[in-house]
Amino acid sequence: MEKCLFCKFISGEIPVKKVFEDKHLIVIEDIAPVAPVHLLIIPKKHTVNSLDLSPDDTAVVGHVFQVAARLARELGVADHGFRVVNNNNAGAGQSVFHLHFHLLAGRDFHWPPG
Repeated sequence: MEKCLFCKFISGEIPVKKVFEDKHLIVIEDIAPVAPVHLLIIPKKHTVNSLDLSPDDTAVVGHVFQVAARLARELGVADHGFRVVNNNNAGAGQSVFHLHFHLLAGRDFHWPPG
């Protein structure tokens, strides 16, 4: 099976500007931002989307939200507010089929989302 785009980012096959990295995740700037702060939080383990998560993935998903909160504080957007979004399958807007989360901040958001 050919590696997906995000797996190539993780392996270093395609260079990216990493905002954060540890043994479980990489965080990069989105190349088509929809907010002043738009980061992609990408687990290193290839999983298509949240429908494919196993009980073994619980800690990593919790870690995603801890890292999102840490980055929001470091970037100075936590107090105003930020959003963490995960799209599942094409109908919800998923375009890269490797589990990832969007950290969005730096502007007001509305409810319900598009």
